[in-house]
Amino acid sequence: MIDYILSVILLFIISPFLVGFVKSIKMYMLFKKPLSPFWPYINFLKLLKKEVIYSKEGSFISKTAPFLILSPIIVVMFLLPPIFKGSFYISFMDAFTITGLLSLSTFFLMLLGLDSASSFGGIGSSREAFISALVEPAMILSVFAISLMATSIGLGKAALNLTYHFPFSHAASFILAAIAFFILLIAENGRIPVDNPETHLELTMVHEAMILESSGVNLALIEMATALKFGIFATLFATLFLPFGANLCWCLAVIVYILKLILICVLVAVIELNTAKLRLFKVPNLLGIAIIFGFLSLVTFYILGV
Repeated sequence: MIDYILSVILLFIISPFLVGFVKSIKMYMLFKKPLSPFWPYINFLKLLKKEVIYSKEGSFISKTAPFLILSPIIVVMFLLPPIFKGSFYISFMDAFTITGLLSLSTFFLMLLGLDSASSFGGIGSSREAFISALVEPAMILSVFAISLMATSIGLGKAALNLTYHFPFSHAASFILAAIAFFILLIAENGRIPVDNPETHLELTMVHEAMILESSGVNLALIEMATALKFGIFATLFATLFLPFGANLCWCLAVIVYILKLILICVLVAVIELNTAKLRLFKVPNLLGIAIIFGFLSLVTFYILGV
């Protein structure tokens, strides 16, 4: 139980670092002076000292939404697969549970964007709903496919099964599911080419448009939820699609886990630097690829035989 709590605390601490690390890698590759990967922590402490200002058109949703956005994310953190042998896990966490909780957080974020009654908030919320409607089926397909390969619907048990008994006979299905999930990792966290987290241009922003009216502690909570969401997706990819290291002793398993997260951050940064931001109505083409790959993963799994 102590190992379980420590693994959750580790993810809570390291998630903002991962976001800052991606930005630092991008700046380094652009031959700019790299920003410290610890800047999200500094920004979080700075926001806590700022005054909270609410829109005159806003309701109680503006006051409660930041907490409602963060709450499902924290619940998901306690339901993730174990990162090392012997750590406690909850077995009923399946594809539908994780997708539902993450979608609930997105729903409250869209409500926050609409509540301020600003044109930017409405645009961002409509775009987020448009993207989320395509992300959810792809996520269910890819996670459900990997669960079938691991012979367990529960993600905790599935991750351990993949570590000890990798399904080499279903390697094609595994690769297809991994590609689909990595596309979702980029889309759900608002990274290029789906969204650009570093811009406030009306024609391109999605996530930033919904939080323009937030400030102070409320903005700090939303930024923390964003960082934790990236850490959750990175952890799911590291435990389910890079299933090695969890069978080592806890100290080595944690080191391998952190190295896998760093590798994922490097891949995200490289993709962002070599990809242009897609037009909004081109995004379904990318997410359609994720849906197709997830579906093909299931089809290939059954063709090759259970």
